[in-house]
Amino acid sequence: MRPVWAVLAALVLTATCALAQDDDAPAPPAPKKSVDSTFISYSQPVIAFTHAEIVDGTGAAPKYDQTLIVRNGRIFAIGPAARTKVPAGAAVIDAHGKTLLPGFVMVHEHLFYPTGRYDGMPLYGSMLFSFPRLYLAGGTTTARTAGSLVPYGDINVKRDIDSGKGIGPDLDATAPYLNGTGIPILQMQRLAGPQDAKRSVNYWADEGFTSYKAYVDITRDELAAAIGAAHARGLKVTGHLCSVTYREAAERGIDDLEHGFAVMTDFVVGKQPDICPKDGNRQSLIDLRLDDPRLTSLMRFLIAHHVAITSTLTVFETFTPGRPEAPLAAREMLVPELREAYEKQWAAVPGTDRFKPWAVIFPKLMKMEKMYADMGGTLLAGTDPTGYGGVVPGFAGKREVELLVEAGLPFPQALKIATLNGAVYLGRAGEVGSLAAGKRADIAVVAGDPVKNPAAVEHMPLVFKKGVGYDTARIFAAMKGQVGLY
Repeated sequence: MRPVWAVLAALVLTATCALAQDDDAPAPPAPKKSVDSTFISYSQPVIAFTHAEIVDGTGAAPKYDQTLIVRNGRIFAIGPAARTKVPAGAAVIDAHGKTLLPGFVMVHEHLFYPTGRYDGMPLYGSMLFSFPRLYLAGGTTTARTAGSLVPYGDINVKRDIDSGKGIGPDLDATAPYLNGTGIPILQMQRLAGPQDAKRSVNYWADEGFTSYKAYVDITRDELAAAIGAAHARGLKVTGHLCSVTYREAAERGIDDLEHGFAVMTDFVVGKQPDICPKDGNRQSLIDLRLDDPRLTSLMRFLIAHHVAITSTLTVFETFTPGRPEAPLAAREMLVPELREAYEKQWAAVPGTDRFKPWAVIFPKLMKMEKMYADMGGTLLAGTDPTGYGGVVPGFAGKREVELLVEAGLPFPQALKIATLNGAVYLGRAGEVGSLAAGKRADIAVVAGDPVKNPAAVEHMPLVFKKGVGYDTARIFAAMKGQVGLY
């Protein structure tokens, strides 16, 4: 499929002229109302949610018939409705039948989307306008970008959000991928050795990036150099690895590993150092038993070395025969060409040989992630809107939480993985990640009880960030048909 995304530029015309001092001169035009302000339903300084169910993000059991007070963008009080006084003049939101969750803190997000191939190589279009809005509408109020292809676009979007010029999650901006020469992606840097890895880390840190991602063809020495340079600046490194095993990465001090255990090459027969196996790792995943002592040993090693694991079940679900198609509402966000390409590929998954093994691998991945969490490992959550499409911001974050529940985790624990765990990892737990007095009022409002029915998270009419409430239906309506354009 040929690329369909287009780069849209706004033409700004400026002119200066001297106006005569004339009392009859027309008044300057009023400033245009920001389009983003049309998404806002609540911006009052004091807001009270009454009679709500609250799942606070700590893993604790839900609390019912609660009142939560927001004052000047922060949570002022939470308590039983019968004993928590609503301040005079507060905007009151009757939350009967609704559940309040902390805004999601997702750590494998991107501001790009797959848009086709060129000369056999995948290409990705920048979604610097649509994705931040969609992430916010889906309840994600903090996100790590987990790899950049258009770094100055990402960092400028982050700065616009920070300054209030744009809306979207607070971003932990990840620098361009740290990768070797193997993977055929034209938009990706190709390292020339350990010194180049160190240079790249320092360059992008100077440009304002706050995390790094090692990729599939990095060498052990390049990875070690990158980790050392990042840690020297108080920054973290994650990895989607192949040439380097999970154990080797942990030995070198990596902070996080992406995609659960789906990309590990630790158990590939004949694995050569610093080389991504030509035939991949699928057979090793199929052959691996969950009670294999080597797997338990690896998990314990990672935990002892304080390595977080990021679950991205959403993208692997798209590879798995028999799994549901992306919801219609998500597909409606795509330009027609991308929607058609996704739907055609999804329909072909059951009959495609390269996808058939995922019927065995996907449920095994779910069980391994639960094992890691049950053993005391830090499990994080992300969605990774790549693959062949269908992982659409605004929808995929909710789906990731549902899949963690399907993996066997109780809803409060699954929510913690998608909120507080990410906030702790990013060093932001004092501000976000759970609902508590003094924290920022980042709140997702769910119509229903997701503890009893996890699919209720799909019904999220309001998302608050810093105490400002956004009407999610308005955002989705404005973003229809935009993914693939900008």
